[in-house]
Amino acid sequence: MAGRFPQRPTPTTARGGHVAVPAGVPRPAPAPGRRRSWTPPGPLDLGLVLGPLRRGPADPTFRAAPDGSVWRASRTPTGPGTLRVALRGTVAEAEAWGPGADWLLHQLPDLLGASDDPDAFEPRHRLLALARHHRPGLRLTRTGLVLESLIPSVLEQKVTTDEAYRAWRLLVRRFGEPAPGPAPDRLWVMPAPRTWALIPSWEWHRAGVDDKRASTILRAVRVAARLEESCTMDPAAARARLEVVPGIGPWTSAETVQRSHGAADSVTVGDLHLPGIVGYALAGDRDADDEAMLALLEPYAGQRHRAARLILLSGQVPARRAPRMRRGDIGRL
Repeated sequence: MAGRFPQRPTPTTARGGHVAVPAGVPRPAPAPGRRRSWTPPGPLDLGLVLGPLRRGPADPTFRAAPDGSVWRASRTPTGPGTLRVALRGTVAEAEAWGPGADWLLHQLPDLLGASDDPDAFEPRHRLLALARHHRPGLRLTRTGLVLESLIPSVLEQKVTTDEAYRAWRLLVRRFGEPAPGPAPDRLWVMPAPRTWALIPSWEWHRAGVDDKRASTILRAVRVAARLEESCTMDPAAARARLEVVPGIGPWTSAETVQRSHGAADSVTVGDLHLPGIVGYALAGDRDADDEAMLALLEPYAGQRHRAARLILLSGQVPARRAPRMRRGDIGRL
């Protein structure tokens, strides 16, 4: 009597082992996540603190919700996890799902800047004093994860930000896995190191990633455990370890530890536009090079990255002489 009765639809397994439920079949209620609250020691602006972790407006691992909450999907040492953070008054409320939930909640204070000390910064220029006054909620995040900041930083080497963001988006969605829990649609966890290592050459090319950047990422993921260990080191030692990998130089290591370590002094050198922005803000010199930028930032030794961020947040940037790529569009090693 086959064919007289419609067959019951059965779930199909999507990439990453998640079950795709056919249309019309009621979805089970999501399991409640694990929760944690944390009260920061001072003002906290989620957008300023977590914004550097977002790689473009369509970053598949990051979502800023209309209610002001922030969603992140991460590959932690204990597995993939989803974290949602929202401010309720002066308290940060977090909920997490997946094998990495406990790790993400344990890391929450550092993620929101608990290990940062904004009071260590002493502005010596009126511009920076005003920028700090207007941005009291700026704290430097510390994710405790290296690869999730290193790989997109490598993708940003010597290309426009739009090209780098597109590559990150395509590779994560194709080779990552859907974020666990009741995450927003199209929130994804980046691939595991072994998965990165197995991406075929044509997929890198399809994402617009040249052989040099792809090779750098492949070399990095082969020593992923050693690189993640650098989270226990001070930023200078961590950068030295990262730069042992061919293709990772000062630009990339600084961009990485600023996020993974909350490195307040790791100013980015080798950027196409940053020296001119710093030079213009502090000395009216829009043609400043790396050497001049570092000289201008020397009074902020120990806090040079924070000083650079405050300058960028001040909006005091030189007018463009001609159509050019945006700040940070071109990165060196």
